[in-house]
Amino acid sequence: MISPLLPPSRTSRFFREFYNISRPLTRQTHSASPLSAAHALDSRVTLLQDPPPPPPIEGFISPDFHIHPLIHDKAVFNYAEFAADKLQEKKKDGSYRYFNHIDRIANSFPLARAADGSEVTIWCSNDYLGMGSSPVVIDAIKKGLDDYGAGAGGSRNIGGNGTHHVALEAELASLHQKPSSLAFNSGYTAQQAPLETLGTLLPSCVIFSDALNHASMIHGIRNAKCRKVIFQHNDLVDLETKLAGFPRSTPKIIAIESVYSMCGSVAPMEAICDLAEKYGGLLFVDEVHAVGAYGPTGAGLAEHLDWTAEHEFRSTHRKKLVDRIDIVSATLGKSFGIIGGYMAASAPIVDFVRSYASTFIFTTSSPPAILAGIRAALAHQRSQSEDRIRLQRSTLAVKSALRDHGIPVMPNPTHIIPVLVGDPVQTKQASDLLLKKHGIYVQAINYPTVAHGTERLRIASSARHDSSHEQRLISALESVWTELKLNRVNDWRLLGGRAGVGISPREDIETVWSEKQLTGL
Repeated sequence: MISPLLPPSRTSRFFREFYNISRPLTRQTHSASPLSAAHALDSRVTLLQDPPPPPPIEGFISPDFHIHPLIHDKAVFNYAEFAADKLQEKKKDGSYRYFNHIDRIANSFPLARAADGSEVTIWCSNDYLGMGSSPVVIDAIKKGLDDYGAGAGGSRNIGGNGTHHVALEAELASLHQKPSSLAFNSGYTAQQAPLETLGTLLPSCVIFSDALNHASMIHGIRNAKCRKVIFQHNDLVDLETKLAGFPRSTPKIIAIESVYSMCGSVAPMEAICDLAEKYGGLLFVDEVHAVGAYGPTGAGLAEHLDWTAEHEFRSTHRKKLVDRIDIVSATLGKSFGIIGGYMAASAPIVDFVRSYASTFIFTTSSPPAILAGIRAALAHQRSQSEDRIRLQRSTLAVKSALRDHGIPVMPNPTHIIPVLVGDPVQTKQASDLLLKKHGIYVQAINYPTVAHGTERLRIASSARHDSSHEQRLISALESVWTELKLNRVNDWRLLGGRAGVGISPREDIETVWSEKQLTGL
């Protein structure tokens, strides 16, 4: 048995290898052990019989409690001072994040309450379709609580896998026309885990990542510790040049977003599919900000582009994008209004991630009641397009009114409404003034989320915003731009333009949703 005076880690292979202790230890295998399951991906756990006491290790307290001389050194690192200094740096450069106290009001979205109890209109939520306060969703969650209780009870492997988990994954696979899917606790993990797992285990894998990819994708790629190649945003020439530098036989992943959340641009998905097939790469597409908002059933941009090609361009021989994309990753916390994320792909790829991704294996699964609400939201959005159309109509109205006032909307073809400020301090001032003086909540977006000099207010409409909300927003922004003397479109034009603002060809971009699709013709 393991000595109670010595933690298991002192007798582990890691401990011996890290401290270069090569003494052989006798192994004994048990079916159950006090060691963490994270020490092995299978169910077998190896215990080590008591070894002789290890030799003293420099800088480490040995088992006989012999104190190393370094312990008496009075110069102790000041952790709190270090943290405070780093935070002060962020406050000085404008990148420090402030959280506003905003309480949503059930059944009244986009209305909310500020900390002082005053009413606020939310204009930066990702609850694009208002499903977070939908009676359809709330009733399903209440019933789920009555049926299953509050929690899942464990990881998917230990009691946390039930009817709603299995049914939701089947429905998500169907949504994206894929053989299989896997649900995660967050959209962040749903992107990080597949990229980390595939990048780690595919031999000599190279991941090609768009320069504007989300932090979750960057995190997964970084953790994979494989070779990564960053290509300029939506630059097909740059991407192909870099793909051509590797043999076709080398495992490759091309990682992109369909709709980029901070600027609203869309990926040239058909052309990137062509490149993936030409150079033998897997295509990983983040549909986080598109799912629910695009496509006749809300499956995202790929479905929408297929729909457009089939019904407007009468393209019947074209291979569908939904079939050409290898891995789709998306969220359940934006258009579907709740929380979580998922991936959809071929059955072997999904099972591979399920079997090897530690961030999936060793976490408590989503509660069944929450999944019941997600399933209700998904079913509702697949059955109708009215919410998607209302979102797009509101977005078009706001963008048009802002252009009329010369307020600098960064042009894009999607529902994202980024308003350029170009300075971190002024962006925070504008956000604060909107909230305190006008009761409008729009969060400031600064570095490192966006590049220096492109700081912005990211406005997001929804299916629940109406014309009165829109008019109050425009009036408030006009007042703030005047009070703070912020640059308008003509000012940016005189400065040579920035982030698409003040550059004439960029000002009028055809939207993803056509007028025919919006009117149902």
